[in-house]
Amino acid sequence: MPTAAKLVAALCLAALGYVVSDLIRPLLPASTDFGLFNYVNALIGLVMGWRVVGRRAGRGMSAAIGNGFTGTVALVFWGLFVQATNEMVRRSFARHFDSMVEAIAAIFEHMAEYGEIMLDAKVVVTLLLGGIATGILAEMAAGRWR
Repeated sequence: MPTAAKLVAALCLAALGYVVSDLIRPLLPASTDFGLFNYVNALIGLVMGWRVVGRRAGRGMSAAIGNGFTGTVALVFWGLFVQATNEMVRRSFARHFDSMVEAIAAIFEHMAEYGEIMLDAKVVVTLLLGGIATGILAEMAAGRWR
């Protein structure tokens, strides 16, 4: 059922996904073709905000901070997974892998590589503060528009 809290959480995490994607771009090689990188991560943020943060809103401010943090962790996990899977598919078409098991293992290797890149201070602080703000704004929306 659509609620204001779900909408606010979805929009906030979508914005967070887009902003963090812009912060990650300079950390990768200049030759990287980003394509729809920002938009895919914003879409993942939209879904995680709606399904993770918005669903749990209305339980108090201390829970809101935890909800925002949980939503941010979900955004990061699924963002890493989707981007790593995209890279694996790209390399698969170039016949980089000898077997399907090797290709699937490459997803998790790419997730680890991309996760290391994300350990930049600006990215981590933005994710933490954005997640907390998302949780609080969703909680405020849940309290105001029941």
